[in-house]
This record gives sequence, C-alpha cells and structure tokens, in this order.
Amino acid sequence: QVQLVESGGGLVQAGGSLRLSCAASGRTFSRYVMGWFRQAPGKEREFVAAIRWSDGNTYYADSVKGRFTISRDNAKNTVYLQMNSLKPEDTDVYYCAARWDYSGSYYSAEQYAYWGQGTQVTVSS
Repeated sequence: QVQLVESGGGLVQAGGSLRLSCAASGRTFSRYVMGWFRQAPGKEREFVAAIRWSDGNTYYADSVKGRFTISRDNAKNTVYLQMNSLKPEDTDVYYCAARWDYSGSYYSAEQYAYWGQGTQVTVSS
C-alpha cells in the first residue's frame, strides 16, 4: 500500500523559504511520477510541480517557475519541494501525490492515484 507523508510546512514571512518533504513507501517508485499540488479552501487543487522518478525530469507551474525546485532522493525514497521567494499568494495546503508514469498529463490532479494528507504553508505579508 502506497503511503505518502508530507512534512515541512509552516509560517514564513514573504520573501522567505521553506522546504517540504514527501516520504514515500509501499512501492518501488522508479516508474512513478511524483507531484506537488496545492489547494485553498473552496478552490480546485492546483498543480505546482512534478518529477519523473526514472530520469529526474521536472515540470513546473508558471506561477512558481524560477522560485520553486522539486527534487528526489532515491536512497531515502523522498521528494522535496524547495520554495524560495515565497509570496502571500503561495499560502495553501500543499499535497504530495504519486501516479504511474504512463501517458497522460502530469499537470492534472485526476491523473494521480495516491495522495498525502497535506501540509499547511502560510506566507505572511
């Protein structure tokens, strides 16, 4: 059974940084895509970034490109989201997600079968 456990959220001032972690277990993830999404109350879940575990290729939403970096640690089965130059509009609950690496959009939440419980990120102005 796949388990995804996020950590690293918190409160930070605008312009600051946070690093989110997603510890994955229950599967060999070499043929998976790992994604980060975020969601505000009453809004749809929004794509943030994704990484292909096999080759490390990365994908970003335009709103975070140049500020956020997704990476993976194969030995620890952990995916990270380094968030720099944070803005108040980055305030959301952030979710880690996993999907099998087959055809289909890496940007759509519907394509991901496994989800973590979420971690709150709050950026104060």
